[in-house]
Amino acid sequence: MSTARVLLVDDRSENLLALEAILQGLPVNTIAVTSGEEALKRLLAEDYAAILLDAQMPGMDGFETARHIKQREKTRHTPIIFLTAADRDAHLAMRGYSVGAVDYITKPFDPWMLRTKVKVFIDLWAQGQALRQTSERTKDLREREEHLRRRLGAAHASLAEWAEKRGGDEELERILGMLEPDSR
Repeated sequence: MSTARVLLVDDRSENLLALEAILQGLPVNTIAVTSGEEALKRLLAEDYAAILLDAQMPGMDGFETARHIKQREKTRHTPIIFLTAADRDAHLAMRGYSVGAVDYITKPFDPWMLRTKVKVFIDLWAQGQALRQTSERTKDLREREEHLRRRLGAAHASLAEWAEKRGGDEELERILGMLEPDSR
């Protein structure tokens, strides 16, 4: 199974370095970008367990970036945690939630709290990956089973035809009965 990725989006490189340090040691690859536009490009190429998104950036801000992320089928379910240096403004927080954020955290924040929240999304991503793999394996096994059933049915029909020509062999009839394909 592949390693989860977390997309870090902030226009300030020192904030990106701090986020990478906070997440260090978790089972995750961090991808750092400095703009909403770069984030959207990365999201076209790869899946992410979560996105840590600065709300206030020049150009495309975090809110607009989140709106684009949530409009795309591929990324609409990717959890977004907004991070901002803005004071605890209820209006900004509501704006973040209205564009699809799962959380809105103001700086300074407790690094262990952020780390714990990101770990939850990493675990959920890993469980989703495991479920997808199990589903694919189940589908493959069902296809294989159907193929084998068809082959068994064809073999049974050929053997039954041969037994009919041979006529009245009880042992052959018993074997044919054991090989009778299920009617599932």
